[in-house]
Amino acid sequence: MITKERITAYINSLDKDLPPKLYKLEQEALKNKVPIIRKETQGVIRFLLNLQKPRRILEVGTAIGFSALFMSEYSPRDCKITTIEKVPMRLIEARKNLANKDFPQRDKIQLKEGDAFDILSNLVEAKESYDFIFLDAAKAQYMNFLPNLMKLLEEGGLLITDNVLQDGTVINSRYSITRRDRTIHGRMREYLYTITHMEELETIILPVGDGVSISYKKS
Repeated sequence: MITKERITAYINSLDKDLPPKLYKLEQEALKNKVPIIRKETQGVIRFLLNLQKPRRILEVGTAIGFSALFMSEYSPRDCKITTIEKVPMRLIEARKNLANKDFPQRDKIQLKEGDAFDILSNLVEAKESYDFIFLDAAKAQYMNFLPNLMKLLEEGGLLITDNVLQDGTVINSRYSITRRDRTIHGRMREYLYTITHMEELETIILPVGDGVSISYKKS
């Protein structure tokens, strides 16, 4: 928790309620300790969806499908969402949730199964483009994904990256980080430095949830 728990709890208490079926899925995920976007991050994404009104959304990291279903609920009717996942256990739940008739906006969503780097490369080759990209996958791979994401992101589009502050440890010296976590720590710092210093992007980092970066691709 980066911000004080009482402040976060108060802000969350002001947020809008989820649709009942989405709320039920959220509670099941929390009960089973499945990582999904946090309440405060949901508010940021919902605000940006209403502001941007995207036509084509790309999500890297489906998990169980909660965030894709969430975005389908708050995006325009004609919006199309492509979401990528490779972890077999996550895919079992994602397939089930994305086929659930209780979610009326599920037809917006296309699930692509496999390695994200390979799928992103294929999307670039197919000359696909997106005006809203949500990155919430393997943190150590963010830098590897970035070149293709930049090619896929339209001018005027948004790249939203979740969990960039790593419970606040991203500010620590690498020598204070356990050896097994140093690679991901270093790569996340590299990613944040890169997206905040690229001429093509205007980026802000918010201490919301576990850290959210919002990058706007300049015209």
